[in-house]
Amino acid sequence: MQEVVPELVEDWRAGRAAGLATVVRTMKSAPRPVGASLLRRADGAAVGSVSGGCVEGAVYELAAEVVETGVPVLRRYGVSDDEAFEAGLTCGGILDVFVEPVDRTRYPELEGVADDIAAGRAVGTVTVIRHPDPRQVGRRLVVRHGSAEGSLGAAEVDRLVAADARGLLAAGLNTTLEYGPGWERQGEGIEVYVASYAPAPRMLVFGAIDFAAATARQGKLLGFHVTVCDARPVFATRARFPDADELVVEWPSRYLAREIDEGRVDDRTVVCVLTHDPKFDVPVLMEAFRMPAGCFLGAMGSRRTHEDRLRRLREAGAAETDFARLHSPIGFAIGARTPAETAVSIAAEIIAAQCDGAAVSLGVTSGPIHARPE
Repeated sequence: MQEVVPELVEDWRAGRAAGLATVVRTMKSAPRPVGASLLRRADGAAVGSVSGGCVEGAVYELAAEVVETGVPVLRRYGVSDDEAFEAGLTCGGILDVFVEPVDRTRYPELEGVADDIAAGRAVGTVTVIRHPDPRQVGRRLVVRHGSAEGSLGAAEVDRLVAADARGLLAAGLNTTLEYGPGWERQGEGIEVYVASYAPAPRMLVFGAIDFAAATARQGKLLGFHVTVCDARPVFATRARFPDADELVVEWPSRYLAREIDEGRVDDRTVVCVLTHDPKFDVPVLMEAFRMPAGCFLGAMGSRRTHEDRLRRLREAGAAETDFARLHSPIGFAIGARTPAETAVSIAAEIIAAQCDGAAVSLGVTSGPIHARPE
């Protein structure tokens, strides 16, 4: 929903009903991820996408129907569905799309959710998308750390599902959970879609060089909140790094140590050490080894620089297990030469590490094209 929030809230505040379609489950080679949304505004305008074009027309028409009837619908589109095939979903993917009417009455918590998203505060929503009692479909619970708003029908159910949703919110995951008819965790029959609106993952780039500027640009394209840090104020300037969200003039190791100690680094954080200078590289990497295991940690340099860096890190007390986490020299071997090409190779390695992918041409592989997170 995040991609259509401004337009959705505009209709909501004006007292107009809109149709919101959200991908709640994907299978096979689905073109868009869970959480992708298409909004049919009150004036008929379409915002967003659930399939990259394949079934937009069919979903748009269903959104109009849902607004008119007031009844939410869970619909599957895939190659086994004649309607979906005719609509153009020829990629072999399968999408489960939940389409619901949204207005002030049905979604009174929306403005608060939108405010949290705009302010970068973590918030999650839980929506019943399948239930033996059709009247329960569309019920919603808004989950924040330490509080919940709305209800799925009973206080005990709210506490149970809120606990599950907070775990997903901490990881920034969107997914569908299934429960039994009495809301048992190991059962089936009830499905809820959990949407997590967490702050963007962070990319910390150390070293204010031309390669860092290109890497910051790639980081923004990937959806990261990008910070560039360098101890030299003459290089860490807005003119050199227009794409960075933050510029920090400070000794890199001190800055990273503070970010870790104050809890601003999580397992989605990416660190790119591009300084090429051991007096910066070694101290900041020693701090980086304290980061959560899921973090991506990479350092730039030639083969000779890499071997020298490992020697210095060993002398500073690093263990071999630390080196197993280090992507160095950073980037995939795609023949990159320029800063822009190198940034693409770095971005590719980050994506592969996060999605457990392989650096091979799709033309010589088989199986699913799109990564499917656990």
